[in-house]
Amino acid sequence: MVPERQHPILPQEGKRNVLVTSALPYVNNVPHLGNIIGCVLSADVFARYGRLRGWNVLYVCGTDEYGTATENKAREEGLTAQQICDKYHAVHASIYQWFQVDFDFFGRTTTKKQTEIAQNIFWRLHERGFLLEDIVEQLRCEGTCPFCSYPEARGDQCDKCGKLINAVELREPTCKVCSQTPVVQSSKHLFLDLPKLEAELEQWLERSTGSGDWTANAKQITRSWVRDGLKPRCITRDLKWGTPVPHPDFSDKVFYVWFDAPIGYLSITANYTDQWEKWWKNPQQVQCLYNFMAKDNVPFHSVVFPCSLLGAQDNYTLVNHLVATEYLNYEDTKFSKSRGVGVFGDMAKDTGIPSDVWRFYLLYLRPEGQDSAFSWVDMATKNNSELLNNLGNFINRAGMFVSKFFESCVPAMALQQEDKRLLAQVGWELKQYINLMDRVKIRDALKCILNISRHGNQYIQVNEPWKKIKGDETDRQRSGTVTGVSVNVACLLSVMLQPYMPTVSQTIRRQLNAPPSVTGTLLQGTGNFVCSLPAGHHIGTVSPLFQKLESEQIESLKKRFGGQQVSTVVKVKGGRRSQTEGIAPCCVFCME
Repeated sequence: MVPERQHPILPQEGKRNVLVTSALPYVNNVPHLGNIIGCVLSADVFARYGRLRGWNVLYVCGTDEYGTATENKAREEGLTAQQICDKYHAVHASIYQWFQVDFDFFGRTTTKKQTEIAQNIFWRLHERGFLLEDIVEQLRCEGTCPFCSYPEARGDQCDKCGKLINAVELREPTCKVCSQTPVVQSSKHLFLDLPKLEAELEQWLERSTGSGDWTANAKQITRSWVRDGLKPRCITRDLKWGTPVPHPDFSDKVFYVWFDAPIGYLSITANYTDQWEKWWKNPQQVQCLYNFMAKDNVPFHSVVFPCSLLGAQDNYTLVNHLVATEYLNYEDTKFSKSRGVGVFGDMAKDTGIPSDVWRFYLLYLRPEGQDSAFSWVDMATKNNSELLNNLGNFINRAGMFVSKFFESCVPAMALQQEDKRLLAQVGWELKQYINLMDRVKIRDALKCILNISRHGNQYIQVNEPWKKIKGDETDRQRSGTVTGVSVNVACLLSVMLQPYMPTVSQTIRRQLNAPPSVTGTLLQGTGNFVCSLPAGHHIGTVSPLFQKLESEQIESLKKRFGGQQVSTVVKVKGGRRSQTEGIAPCCVFCME
């Protein structure tokens, strides 16, 4: 369907060069469904769509491996930080492969390229006067959020209200490892001078949000940060596991993850090709950079990271399409990677439900404008109604009519007004699909596919080709027209489905023996629907695409996976306790 990609993929003159990234998943745990739909799966759908459209697309991602969370996980599991990164990088890669996320390159941040590029950006900021020093009072333990009174707020950000927190502002802080009250300590750190870059940032934001597709929440969150006035942001931490700060006065520190991690997009591309600067220092030719993420990552991608690149003054490619989702909840609660609540990627693999069905359901309820919730019962309902009874039923019937009534050969078509009306409906939905996908309205575009199959089912039901094939010559010709039109619509659906359900798409194309040229005909032109399977075209063997999810099966899955990932039991001073998240190594009671 799409020509085999030749690596390395580089920008091409005269092409629409599209660079796609998804927020780098933390390496310290197994990704849950909210992580998957918010970042890698949404980006995968758009990258696949771009390739279908004939764009020159590069999709890169990788694991974010430095920081406190990795050190905590290493302590929990009795491994080194590098061993934790190696272990969970492989876990992430395996899960995304099962979900058919088609990266051009999936890398990681614990690399020499990451160190080189991050330190280069640091020195350029330092030389241009965009860094300053200050003393920080710090502790990084749990306590009560000073903004919303959430009692389990972490020392950097509250999971409930999303506010960034200075750890010393926590009320009643407690170390999660040793349960003691931590002591405030002072430390000298480096800050990115955001106020000095504010005017240039605002000019860039006006251009980027005006010309690109920024989601409403991304614009709102960014405006809120800028409206409140930017403050210097600390970019260093007292940790061992991270990119070393090259300044001799700060040689005992590493870069803070939210300064360091977005630079991973660059270093991962550099590990993919030594010509990485053709993507990342070439804004004249790379006009489209799409960042996919959940909304809590927005300010780091719309303010902090762009300021780092603007301040470096090295002709960097900056984001012009920032795509942020709201949150995907689990049943009546929230997913939490740190607290182990919800269905995780490795669990999905063990359900027996095909990955395409998981992709479909997650994309069907993708939280584009507001939060949405995963539900086992609703997943079964959508599978049985939308996939089995709607989409699968139409495609299967269209193919079966060709096989059974016309010896697997597409019949001649003599279009009547009713056929033209269907084709007009299909053409309108196709144009809507292209328009929505171009603007990254992934969930709404999926509804266009289901609308087409719904129109097709109604068309078949009204015209009854299984009855007309038994009638006179006029009726038999009418049966042939309805069958030919239907199987051509099914062929269109195989193309439109490819970004969403790649295996199902491939199966349909194989069953219909669809020619490779069908993609260019349907998606790379004007968007007008044309029949791609002419009279006389031989199709393959037709079989059902989907299976029913029974209520007993769903109840069993709810009990089996129950929404809880077992917490790790770790040894601490004073006994044993269960833990999913620990303290940074600044606590005077538990620090080695």
